[in-house]
Amino acid sequence: MNPLETNLNRLRLRNPILVASGTFGYAREMQSFADFARLGGIVPKTVTPLPRIGNPPPRTVETSSGLLNSIGLDNDGIDAFLEKHLDYLLGLGTAIIVNIAGHDIAEFGVMAKKLSPFKQIAAVELNISCPNVSGGVDFANNPKMTAQVVSQVRAACDLPIIAKLTPNVTSVVEIAAAAAEAGADAVTLVNTFQGMAVNWRKRKPILGNVLGGLSGPAIKPLALRIVHQVSRAVKIPIIGVGGIQSIDDVMDFLVTGASAVQIGTASFYDPTLACRLVDELAAIVKTEGCQNISELIGTLQLPTPVGCAK
Repeated sequence: MNPLETNLNRLRLRNPILVASGTFGYAREMQSFADFARLGGIVPKTVTPLPRIGNPPPRTVETSSGLLNSIGLDNDGIDAFLEKHLDYLLGLGTAIIVNIAGHDIAEFGVMAKKLSPFKQIAAVELNISCPNVSGGVDFANNPKMTAQVVSQVRAACDLPIIAKLTPNVTSVVEIAAAAAEAGADAVTLVNTFQGMAVNWRKRKPILGNVLGGLSGPAIKPLALRIVHQVSRAVKIPIIGVGGIQSIDDVMDFLVTGASAVQIGTASFYDPTLACRLVDELAAIVKTEGCQNISELIGTLQLPTPVGCAK
């Protein structure tokens, strides 16, 4: 038995360490740094129905303990993805989770139908939460629209479905509940937090698209809070993402309730990190005396509420 194997409903992973969409390219860019077959899975950059040139530059700016990006889903479209990238990805010896985004609900169904014949694809991750594209990918702001996208994809293909949700709402719990009820196998929590940066001397925003998505260590406490809230309210597996840069970060997400994690911004400055985390996670399972990583997932112990004095 593989002690690191983790299950997310219909999706089974050899270990919980994934690399996040938009931070690992199509994997070719990282082949000099990573042994892909050791990873639990790879989520390539988001694919859209038609090619997109993305947002105007500048597209990234460093912040305190984070990165603000406004890439704008720059990609060559799903047909080019299927022709140029999918075969390569499927030959890497790890789970490939294809991330898709549509301008409307019907486009998600069209893309899912194109992916459906490729049974080697491990799952489809629905990017319904990108914070730096105007219109069409903010479905996760609304429970009903979230459910409609998930249902559309579920009807179009039989691959496992992961809904990647936005933190830029009052309550992620009701959005996650809607995704679960519509048939999502898991949810990814969370996408980036909307923010901006300015150059006060020039009286101008720094990003070409004004707004962008904040990622990196700065958002970890916020992402953990959302994983905690959803894991206790909705019975659906969670993939935690947000500021992970060490094995302690990984464990924080797992004990809080995530069944897997995605490494995002850290891959930019340390592309070898994800593979090292697999070994470090195996060591923790052993030292904790566990037979399987599942024995550690969701084991966070909350303090007993103190009663009010009379």
